[in-house]
Amino acid sequence: MVLLDSDTLQWVALVAAGVAVLSLGLCLSLILRIHRISQAYDGLVAGERGASFVDAVRRQTAGIDGLRADVRVLRDDLSAARADLSDALRHVAVVRYDAFGDMGGRLSWSLALLDDGGDGVVLTSIHGRSEARTYAKNVTAWVCDQPTSPEEEEALGFARSA
Repeated sequence: MVLLDSDTLQWVALVAAGVAVLSLGLCLSLILRIHRISQAYDGLVAGERGASFVDAVRRQTAGIDGLRADVRVLRDDLSAARADLSDALRHVAVVRYDAFGDMGGRLSWSLALLDDGGDGVVLTSIHGRSEARTYAKNVTAWVCDQPTSPEEEEALGFARSA
């Protein structure tokens, strides 16, 4: 058996007391930290001002689901609008000219009214001294089904590039 002298026992006791004080401080620090975490958790679950974090997340999720449904409806509406718009007469061009050399003022004109597929009509009005004549010609896929004048071809070209 080993016997320790009193000086050694005092040092061992002081070291043990120091370790005990450090352990006690660490325990108090951990207790305070656990208390703060517990309060934060209670705030999340129980909520402040009557609304918990979980309830707020549920409300936000429901709101996001509603927005997703609204976006789906808007996509469908946009697709329908694009389909309708492709049938609209969006390609329009007018060419004004003098049909006869002795007439001034460029009173004659050719008007192309076409949709995105190149379907529509070319209207031409030729103004003379005593009369005006108006012609309408069908256009399918950018091609007229009747012979066209150079002015009508020019109006079709302008409408196609518009």
